[in-house]
Amino acid sequence: MNFIDAITLEVADTEAAGRFYSTAFGLDSQLRLRASQEPSTGFRGYTLSLTVSQPANVDALVDAALAAGATVIKPATKSMWGYGGTVRAPDGAIWKIATSAKKNTGPATREIDDIVLLLGVADVAASKKFYTEHGLTVGKSFGRMYVEFESGSDPVKLALYRRKALAKDAGVAPEGTGSHRIAICGPAPFTDPDGFAWETSTLAAQS
Repeated sequence: MNFIDAITLEVADTEAAGRFYSTAFGLDSQLRLRASQEPSTGFRGYTLSLTVSQPANVDALVDAALAAGATVIKPATKSMWGYGGTVRAPDGAIWKIATSAKKNTGPATREIDDIVLLLGVADVAASKKFYTEHGLTVGKSFGRMYVEFESGSDPVKLALYRRKALAKDAGVAPEGTGSHRIAICGPAPFTDPDGFAWETSTLAAQS
């Protein structure tokens, strides 16, 4: 198991969510939507991050998301690591839009460089061990705080973060109950130690 083909978000209204993601971020094949009424309260335990090349692109994507119906969690601001902010989509998913660049180098665009799924986990070391045993290769690792897996040309990158730290980074309280309202499309179905479900992707099913 060494790739993520797409992410499936479970939403109450697939048509409305589809319009939002197409209008706000221009996402298509990397994101799938499935109707669900599973109860979910508070932090769902993950964030999705869009990384871009410059601050102007962050602002362009944030503005597009707000115009399409998202709400601000953390306004885009400068920090030691770059520039970024977080928004909540109408379906409840939390999106972080960020860049490591601190200055603009050209006109603003809404071009996305990478999509990163960050899972908030109870024990980073245990989850790291679980995923390496399932075929993922560690790209970066910072002790028991953060792990990023190699992705090559995969549509979505995967990283692990301590749940409380991830919630703080997103700007929300760490408490949450019910469904994660997300499924990860990869080579095989399984559920990880924190309850995140993987499903067989279209790519794996065709191989």
